[in-house]
Amino acid sequence: MKIRNLNKKIIVSITGSTEKEWKDKLEEIKKLKVKRFAVFLSQYGPSQRQKIYKELLKIKTKKIKIPLIHLRDDMNSEEVGFLVKNFKPKYLTIHEDHFKFLDKWKEWKDKLLLEMNYNDQVPKEVAVEKIKGFCIDLSHFKASQKRQTKDFDYIISKKKSRKYFKANHLNGYNKQKEKDIHKIQSLRNFDYLTSLPNFLFGKVIALETQNPIAQQIKFKEHIISLLS
Repeated sequence: MKIRNLNKKIIVSITGSTEKEWKDKLEEIKKLKVKRFAVFLSQYGPSQRQKIYKELLKIKTKKIKIPLIHLRDDMNSEEVGFLVKNFKPKYLTIHEDHFKFLDKWKEWKDKLLLEMNYNDQVPKEVAVEKIKGFCIDLSHFKASQKRQTKDFDYIISKKKSRKYFKANHLNGYNKQKEKDIHKIQSLRNFDYLTSLPNFLFGKVIALETQNPIAQQIKFKEHIISLLS
């Protein structure tokens, strides 16, 4: 397989669940002069998110781009509006269960992308046609494929509508356990990527690993070599 423009498409990310994790990654971003990155907020409550926003505003310039932000279910329309106004993300990624309260984010439907799980359940409310499209989590897809879940079937049912395949989350994959890996221990955790069909890969591919930014940059280099 060969995926084009990977150097531009793949971006590192601020991830984590503790204050130390996001602070450390943000410091690395400043030190390494990273200009494009994603932000994953689903593991952070309101108070931590406000701290993150405050620090992001401090480094905000025309050269800094945040193409993708992963939302959390307790965000109201005002908070999402703040993110869109200040950081201008191209995409906002959500989970399947977020369709139950999609109305509160209806103003940004043209930015919302669906991340599927691999738990063999697709809530009846899920309809990718209601939003911009998919953010295919590549390791979730691989796990779904191996387990032959309803999540996999749903994605494949939309295969002919290439317009829906906009972006990706990229993690490692454990083939023995058939599950995703967020803390990468070996570059071989990315080998599964070569087995995936090209149509899954979007224009923004956000690394979702818990590893430091410097390691994420190394992962990006390896993945480019793997898929080019």
